Amino acid sequence: MPSLPASMRFVQRDWLSSNLVLFFDGEGDSREATVVDTGYQRHRELTVAIVERLLAAEGLPMSRLRRIVNTHLHSDHCGGNAALVRASGARVTVPASLLDAVRRWDEDTLTFRDFGQQCERFDADEGLAPGDTLVMGGLPWRAIAAPGHDPDSLLLHCAPARLLISADALWDSGFGVIFPELVGDSGFPEQASVLDAIAALPVDIALPGHGPLITDLPAAIARARSRLQAFVDDPRRSPRNAIKVMIKFMLLDHRRLPIAQVLGPLSRSRTIAGAAAQLGLNPEAAVRRSIDELLAQAQLALVDGELHDNEPQPETPR
Repeated sequence: MPSLPASMRFVQRDWLSSNLVLFFDGEGDSREATVVDTGYQRHRELTVAIVERLLAAEGLPMSRLRRIVNTHLHSDHCGGNAALVRASGARVTVPASLLDAVRRWDEDTLTFRDFGQQCERFDADEGLAPGDTLVMGGLPWRAIAAPGHDPDSLLLHCAPARLLISADALWDSGFGVIFPELVGDSGFPEQASVLDAIAALPVDIALPGHGPLITDLPAAIARARSRLQAFVDDPRRSPRNAIKVMIKFMLLDHRRLPIAQVLGPLSRSRTIAGAAAQLGLNPEAAVRRSIDELLAQAQLALVDGELHDNEPQPETPR
């Protein structure tokens, strides 16, 4: 069974906050750390506590976290950036194509407003473009474009160690919502090309954005290809899934909300409107139907006019 290098730590989180990868570089007084992806804003204190605990285990203070790298800028991957910068003074590296949007804090381009999600404002110090290489954990990691789930997303591949940070382009159980397809842009062909590119890389372990480490890459890719083909074959399947994912994420965030506070923001979302149009529904009707499906699946509960999420709370670090 392949294992991760001693210079790396992988923290599997939940579906509200992305997984976290921590790297250590240098020796002695020059030793420092890099973190890849930082979870959702609601969990920012937990993110800081996790990183602080991992650094302390190596005898390092938070000031030794010198760099934050984001694979993409969906709020569940960068929501802890600002808190970690306050705690450590780390520099932030984002996909180069979004560097200007971060510096202007363009919430439309960054999708936070449209998805009805929160992300505390942070600044970015540098961009990372496809083909660029970072040294993390004493190893070279090459950035690879991974459009599909998000047009600006990146993979990070380490050929010498046969490792891949696959973000939301590949999970053990599939991949993230293909958002461009919901608003009339191309996303399925791009996702197919990304899966082909991953299959061609030398990789023994993939570190996904959500879910467990992937140690059987061919099987994970086969599952992802099957899921993608199902979306292509049934044009209604992707929008129905996407609306439910966005509702579920909102309830993972807030835990409980009156139905009106779910219907209102999501019905005004451009992404939801696009998905609803593909289903032949208006946005509110599409959201209502998806809520009914989530209730029937026991992923949500309805209590006195409030929707309650049924997922357990994440563990508080000790």
